[in-house]
Amino acid sequence: MAGELAGDHTPELLCLVHDISGMCVGSSSAAPIPTDAMFRKDCTDLVRRISLLTHLFEEIRELNSNNVVASASSSSSSSSAASWSSDLLFALQSARSLLSVARNFRSNCSSDGAAKTIVFQFQCVTWKLEKLLSDLPYDNLDISEEVKEQVDLVRTQLKRASEKYGFMISKMPSHELSKPLTEEISQVLSKSVGGLYKQHSCPENLSELDSISKSNGENNCSTNRLGSLLERARSIPASSEVLFSNESDPESQEVSETKSLPEVKRPEAIVIPEDFLCPISLELMRDPVIVATGQTYERSYIQRWIDCGNTTCPKTQQKLQHLTLTPNYVLRSLISQWCIEHNIEQPTGLTNGKIKKSDGSFRDVTGDIAAIEALVRKLSSRSVEERRAAVTEIRSLSKRSTDNRILIAEAGAIPVLVNLLTSEDVLTQDNAVTSILNLSIYENNKGLIMLAGAIPSIVQVLRAGTMEARENAAATLFSLSLADENKIIIGASGAIPALVELLQNGSPRGKKDAATALFNLCIYQGNKGRAIRAGIITALLKMLTDSSKSMVDEALTIMSVLASHQEAKIAIVKASTIPVLIDLLRTGLPRNKENAAAILLALCKRDADNLACISRLGAVIPLSELARTGTERAKRKATSLLEHLRKLQQL
Repeated sequence: MAGELAGDHTPELLCLVHDISGMCVGSSSAAPIPTDAMFRKDCTDLVRRISLLTHLFEEIRELNSNNVVASASSSSSSSSAASWSSDLLFALQSARSLLSVARNFRSNCSSDGAAKTIVFQFQCVTWKLEKLLSDLPYDNLDISEEVKEQVDLVRTQLKRASEKYGFMISKMPSHELSKPLTEEISQVLSKSVGGLYKQHSCPENLSELDSISKSNGENNCSTNRLGSLLERARSIPASSEVLFSNESDPESQEVSETKSLPEVKRPEAIVIPEDFLCPISLELMRDPVIVATGQTYERSYIQRWIDCGNTTCPKTQQKLQHLTLTPNYVLRSLISQWCIEHNIEQPTGLTNGKIKKSDGSFRDVTGDIAAIEALVRKLSSRSVEERRAAVTEIRSLSKRSTDNRILIAEAGAIPVLVNLLTSEDVLTQDNAVTSILNLSIYENNKGLIMLAGAIPSIVQVLRAGTMEARENAAATLFSLSLADENKIIIGASGAIPALVELLQNGSPRGKKDAATALFNLCIYQGNKGRAIRAGIITALLKMLTDSSKSMVDEALTIMSVLASHQEAKIAIVKASTIPVLIDLLRTGLPRNKENAAAILLALCKRDADNLACISRLGAVIPLSELARTGTERAKRKATSLLEHLRKLQQL
């Protein structure tokens, strides 16, 4: 039974989420956020997180429309639910107002106090939303487990974001906190955002932070430092430029770097060594230089410090005997090597028509920008031939370099390319999906692609496009699914049945791309059931028993991810997979034996029938051999299985 959580607020909540989802760059209906907007990434991240709540409110609306109301619901629980929904409505209205201001905020033409106010508002909005989601009255609702997982993911991300803003605020010099905060808020933001404070919705650990203002002797360096702290507060994710296995046709994939499916791991946050961070910006240095005191800084930040009239070392406060900046080639080399080892693509930001190169110098790309903007305009031409030629050129450019991927996205190409995914011209569609694949390699573009609403169209190409288009659609879904929140959106879009179909009936490369995408999507628990219901176990068993043995690794790796899911266990056993796994224990390659043992262990935990089955099929001998000679992981799995078998015999 389910109580009516939001009552009449549900349509308003859903409408608010849709409004917010359309506010950021990447949406075909939204004006692009200026490239020099200080809070560009913060706005994009907040919009993405709020948009994930769509499924929650749609499910609540469906429950309410079906009049599934708990007759025994107490008045107190109804009152609590109503209060919760009212608070959430207010928080989302505040988020919308904040985004309206922050999306156009430029550090070079706004006051430092206003910038700090907006930072603090981001901290308050994310904290309030996280708090409300943690208090969601599940007892009054019949919300699906998949939606609960989505809400938990959003809540975790909001909590992490709130903590990062707190970190940034804690780094603000105390002398900058003098002017009453409410005065700044009334000047910069709407009353609805300022109302957050009146509603006591700010974090308790910030309750004494009641003033943020302009510091004495304010200049642009202070605002620039604030922006730097904001950037540092954001964690650096593992690079998404870990691409797709393509053993069958290495020349046909759009991007040269490859990584086989068994090696794909869940991306993790990376801790940057302190010595690699600029003392001013707290960011990873790209062009480290040494000043007269021997301290090292990022060139652009220390140069800005000097240009503001400062003649002291920011870290030591010692007077600089000279203003010469000496490149720190040794540290630059160490940072570059560290980035390579951690698969971090070193970004090259676009500023005033120039892109910073890896050696610290700047390349003027004004001409490139003009040419790309002209191409993007042609993507909307009424002429089929002109559109086809433009998207072919975009595909070629997006393949060549990270700089091109940045410039193409900045020119607003992504929403237009998404529209071309539904083109009736086959060549245009093929080139559009491949262009989006190439653009998705650059981490910042992933969010823009998602905000442009690309997933439904990509899935349609996956279902009905040419084989090459279907291959690249699958590869695009893998690339986008590296972000956890995207796994949810892609899984809910109907992509998984289409990927399973490609896994069964696609070209050799298409099967590889589908397998890689399915593996990554099934890391998220809610997608495992979808994959099982789409018939993935039948497809995997066919791959295990295929005479060519070309995709045994992929099949076992996916099955090992699924095997912990109860629905998957039943399907694996029902498909008579256990004898095949035991045969692989005897004849497979070391990695195959390892995964086969892991799957069997998952199937046999707390299941005496499956344990008895593997005993009857003669698993003890190959398991004993594996426990002696296998990989370390294989030894652990085999030993654990043998222990379970011994306990079974003692019963």
